[in-house]
Amino acid sequence: MNLAKGYYGSRSKVYTIAKNTVEKGLQYAYRDRKTKKREFRALWIQRINAGARQHGISYSQLMGKLNASEIGLNRKVLADLAMNHPEAFQAVVEAVK
Repeated sequence: MNLAKGYYGSRSKVYTIAKNTVEKGLQYAYRDRKTKKREFRALWIQRINAGARQHGISYSQLMGKLNASEIGLNRKVLADLAMNHPEAFQAVVEAVK
């Protein structure tokens, strides 16, 4: 019942309904912890691609050249550079061209 605190109506008052609601909520939480990782990776890829295309290179070419030149920046960092530090992102792109 403690986990059902804050739910609306009988979902927080009636034991069987609260139990079912809490179990379903925990299932959603488990599933969405996995989904969150997927969604953020997709978002990072979109941001890197948009930044890379501004400098005349595609995402796949950029990532291939980054791996070939052994620059160890992951997608999260690259996406942050592309969004918040365009000069630094441009330097990375120029380094691999």
